[in-house]
Amino acid sequence: MNLFEQARSRGVETSFVDGFGLTHTVDQETLRAVLQALPVAISDTGPVFGVSPDAAQVQAFTGNFDRVWLLAVQLYAARSEHNWGIGDFSDLAELIRWAAEVGAAGIGLNPLHVLCDDRPEDCSPYSPSSRLFLNPLYIDVAKVPGFSEDYMVARAGDLDGVRRSELVNYPRVAELKIVALRSAHEEFRARQYPEHQARFEEFRRRQPLVARFACFEYLRRKFGKPWWEWPDGFDRPDDAALNRLRHGRESAEIEYYEFVQWCADEQLGACAVLAKQLGLSVGLYLDVAVGVKADGFDAWNEQQAISRTLAIGAPPDLLNTAGQNWGLAGFSASGLVLTKFAPFRDMLHAAMQYAGAIRLDHVLGLNRLYLIPEGNSAGRGVYVRMPFDELLAATASESIQNRCVVIGEDLGTVPPGFREKLAECGIWSYRVMMFERDEEAFHPVDRYPGNSLVTFNTHDLPTFSSWKVGADLALKRSLGLDPGETREVRERSVEMLHQALDSADNDVTIYSVLDHLSRAQSRILAISIDDLLGLVDQANVPGTVDAHPNWRRRLPCEIESLDTRIDIARLQTVLGNRSHIRD
Repeated sequence: MNLFEQARSRGVETSFVDGFGLTHTVDQETLRAVLQALPVAISDTGPVFGVSPDAAQVQAFTGNFDRVWLLAVQLYAARSEHNWGIGDFSDLAELIRWAAEVGAAGIGLNPLHVLCDDRPEDCSPYSPSSRLFLNPLYIDVAKVPGFSEDYMVARAGDLDGVRRSELVNYPRVAELKIVALRSAHEEFRARQYPEHQARFEEFRRRQPLVARFACFEYLRRKFGKPWWEWPDGFDRPDDAALNRLRHGRESAEIEYYEFVQWCADEQLGACAVLAKQLGLSVGLYLDVAVGVKADGFDAWNEQQAISRTLAIGAPPDLLNTAGQNWGLAGFSASGLVLTKFAPFRDMLHAAMQYAGAIRLDHVLGLNRLYLIPEGNSAGRGVYVRMPFDELLAATASESIQNRCVVIGEDLGTVPPGFREKLAECGIWSYRVMMFERDEEAFHPVDRYPGNSLVTFNTHDLPTFSSWKVGADLALKRSLGLDPGETREVRERSVEMLHQALDSADNDVTIYSVLDHLSRAQSRILAISIDDLLGLVDQANVPGTVDAHPNWRRRLPCEIESLDTRIDIARLQTVLGNRSHIRD
């Protein structure tokens, strides 16, 4: 069997068509690198998954709400009178209360996955260490058991500085919060608060993997290098060795990481309960990243199911002409089969336990992933087929068990029949109006399916204010990026928007766009708080690292003043029967 035949037998596609319609034949060096990282063929493993797609399709959960709207927020960007220079879970609670007052059904958030808090500048929420645990920087430290307000008094100047900052000062915020959390944990251990201690122990029983995660956090700081370079006995999970570590001299240090995760779980869980109490039919809508850091916890913990030497990305297209390397490790097709899909299901449950809806970033990856071997450019990748039916069945099963809607981010070059197959399994579509057009016109709203979330844009796209005047095109050019669109094409697109909205004047606003989208049959309409506030700067410019302040922009006003910055009466008018005001 030659190299190309070997590749095809293992689900590796030996050629692909990029976003420009150009066919690429994968070179032999790339094929060898991919095959080395994926040594087991899916066909060699036999059937292992107990839930058939057909059974899942029949029972697929589709939600108990009809035509509602959500407020979409980057939580880190939230300003408030109390927070420490970054949005936190108390801010989320206030946003939930505001949503209830203005008729929204929930709050949509960026991924809340845990990052590496000792590398605070590496702040993309889509590049997590683990999708199973939460980012401790979102904890409201002042509400942590054992916290002393004396700390806030002593660090008042530092806190005032990070609160006033235009951007999230991640290094300073991390330093302030970590010192405070460590102090709180020491007090917690010394005082042994009975009620809190009981809840902490219950969390540890409910989340047994948190002990392994805490050991990992300790070890990566101790060794200071990637886990595959750690000494034997620690370079892969060994419960006996880790248990000895947890009960040794460093037990308090390791318990600290468990304590922090418990605090995050308590505060986010309280937000989910609050949303339910206030009658928000969706509650929290959480984003799930498509991959993880190769040197992070998930890749260490699931070495069979995650391929650390292959980075997920995308081939060249109109928006990213050089292709994309997201620097993330993804699930291995054969590894998932060998592990009976448990890591995938655990990932889903980790988000669903708090949410009424989740979004799977790059849901096309359930069918196939574009993988780039270490050292290759983004254009020298290869598509690897995934166990699509089994992943759909697992997703539908978790959706049912957790009573959580699943929305698949199905943007890009979508294969024929792909969306239809997702729909059969109860997975909703993700429709972005900015893309719902051809060369002549925007698609009419009756083209959007009922089981879908519709929005004008995403975190990787310009805000409405920026798109309307072409500011994003100028920004990309200033950063040396190909904007993928000329000013003339953009002006034509804006004209098409006027036509779609039946608006002859030049005063097309976000409210007129929302009036239009509100008429769609899509059961959820997501509205970015950035658009309601008229912001120009977008959260993230793909293809940049340090040239643009990605994932750092803060809102220009505090949550407490949203009523004076957003025209609530007009918002409720244009949203019509999507708004449900609570008494």
